[in-house]
Amino acid sequence: MPDKVLVTSAWPYINVTPHLGNLVGSVLSADVTARYYRLKGDDVLFVSGSDEHGTPIEVEALKQGITPRELTERNHAKVSELFRRWGASYDNYTFTESPVHKNFVQKTLLEIQQNGYIFEQETQMLYCEHDQRFLPDRFVEGKCPYCGAERARGDQCDVCGKLLEPTSLVEPYCIICKNKPVMKTTKHWYIDLSKLAKSLNEYIKVNQQLPANVKSFSLNWIKEGLKPRAVTRDVDWGIPAPFKGAEGKTIYVWIDAVLGYISATIEQTQCVGQPEKWKEFWLNNQAKTLYFVGKDNIPFHTIILPALLLASGQGYNLPWNVSATEFLQFRGQKASKSQRIGIWIDEALEMFPVDYWRFFLMATRPESKDTNFTWNVFADKINADLNDTFGNFIHRTLSFITSKFDGTIPTPTKLDADDQVILDTVKEKVEQVAKEIESGWLQSAATTLISISRIGNQYLNTKEPWNLMKTDPEKAGTIFYVATQVVKAATVISTPFMPETAEQLWQTLQLPGNICKWSDATIPVKAGHKIAKPKPLFHKVETDETKLDEQLAEIRLKLGTLPK
Repeated sequence: MPDKVLVTSAWPYINVTPHLGNLVGSVLSADVTARYYRLKGDDVLFVSGSDEHGTPIEVEALKQGITPRELTERNHAKVSELFRRWGASYDNYTFTESPVHKNFVQKTLLEIQQNGYIFEQETQMLYCEHDQRFLPDRFVEGKCPYCGAERARGDQCDVCGKLLEPTSLVEPYCIICKNKPVMKTTKHWYIDLSKLAKSLNEYIKVNQQLPANVKSFSLNWIKEGLKPRAVTRDVDWGIPAPFKGAEGKTIYVWIDAVLGYISATIEQTQCVGQPEKWKEFWLNNQAKTLYFVGKDNIPFHTIILPALLLASGQGYNLPWNVSATEFLQFRGQKASKSQRIGIWIDEALEMFPVDYWRFFLMATRPESKDTNFTWNVFADKINADLNDTFGNFIHRTLSFITSKFDGTIPTPTKLDADDQVILDTVKEKVEQVAKEIESGWLQSAATTLISISRIGNQYLNTKEPWNLMKTDPEKAGTIFYVATQVVKAATVISTPFMPETAEQLWQTLQLPGNICKWSDATIPVKAGHKIAKPKPLFHKVETDETKLDEQLAEIRLKLGTLPK
């Protein structure tokens, strides 16, 4: 029986187009993993969606002078198409205004309230007298009370990662008018996380899949003491709160969004005419649920989401693994749309083919520490790894077979020890890539992929079959037979990382159907099989950073993405 694997990526705020840093830790990492598990033969669902609610949406809509709905509908369509162009193989990429999602969130919160985990109370909140509105989350900024960082938001400090309440900020100010707010009484509904602290602590401690950085961060967070957290907000845009007496309140976006993983699964199975199938992924304790997020989203997926699932009493699976990347910086700075620091995902695709970016981002994925993007690093990875190693080995192998063996895979004579070592080593490398992907070490898996073609190049350079064509053509044929098996292995295991390139290679090899099984990597291409004439897979990219910056500037002018 195939395993049930639910793969999810963090729901992006749809107020702006994502940049490469947003993409690498969530969408792209999740897609590589989903593609791998499908090839392995498991029953996979890959879901996520656009986060259309929350104060970032309202703030951006105010800036543009349009309604939140107009903003989110426009941006959801744009970002959905961009994700498609990036090769994100979602089974369901939905949105938080979906009726299925809104109904599920309201139903779940009522269950949690009925189970005694949600209570209401009056509280003091920041209020802007100038704009005549309460200031939740992104409507207020100030100094972080923990680390002192400037411009900490009302919901979280980006510097130290602490979740915050607006009233805890030092020297707060309204982000709309910059005035100092006052305190005003309002009523909110809270989930009592302290009641769930023991269960959450046990879940995190015993979960062997959680990476060390995720586990230590989460346990420290619990150790500091879990406090009740508001599930409602005084904003107009969002899911209406379902509680009695909560008219005019909406649900806090981070309560809303994380429940979307379940609602997106329900929506997908309804769409394919299997309305009960979602339970196989959420109520079956043998199923794996995999989450891919940035490090700033860790507490929402290891504390808030599990708390909601436990409090609902429905027996939902808790996260099996939460893979959290560090930040991808741009020349040592954090990405900033206003200052145009970073590269946005629409700009990237105008510069280079999608598989160049997919490989590069996985090969430099910030798994244990922040990584720094520069054009030099990008050019080195593409030119040295993709073009000179991976592409060169495959092209020289297939071109030689085309020119010297009439495009027919040679019949091998007896394999010598060196030949067998190559085949055995490649098989081990295929198994290694599988283990690395399943462990969440996608950077290592990308490196191992390139090492397979490096082994192939070394094999050809040592054996020099082109020199043997005159003295021992049968042995030369055997060497290229072996090299073809290395090409096929590289083709199959490159599929999660570079699906377009892998498909091109599969067609060049003229193998039947599409790449559909991971195990195909080590099934030999038969002698006598005919291949098509190969075309170069990659080309070298510019190494002059000034020229690349100029190219990016031209693309920004064309797309209209220059900062205002």
